[in-house]
Amino acid sequence: MPEIRRICLKLPETEERLNHGMPAFAVKNRTAFIFVQESKKENRASIWFKALPEIQEELVEQDPDRFFTPPYLGPSGWVGLRLDIDLDWEEVAQATEEAWRLVAPKRAIKELEDTTL
Repeated sequence: MPEIRRICLKLPETEERLNHGMPAFAVKNRTAFIFVQESKKENRASIWFKALPEIQEELVEQDPDRFFTPPYLGPSGWVGLRLDIDLDWEEVAQATEEAWRLVAPKRAIKELEDTTL
């Protein structure tokens, strides 16, 4: 969890909140873009992140041992990533940034781009 928190909170205008008793990360008052939670169905820790529907389908199809369609948010394009596997933290950071870009305001995206130049 500390590594996920670090990755998420480095993105501009991101804050941590509780959502149904689980840590979630949101951009200002926009929809939460990533969840960290214990999956009751799978009984394992996972993160859920917002994605375009075609990305969700591609990830789950290519690597169903790592990615899954989470309940409730899956129909909206969200993707689950199991945390009980060997994680590529660069991949987690990339997925988090892409999810963040789907909900972040343009000024926050510009701020991120200006700091990475």
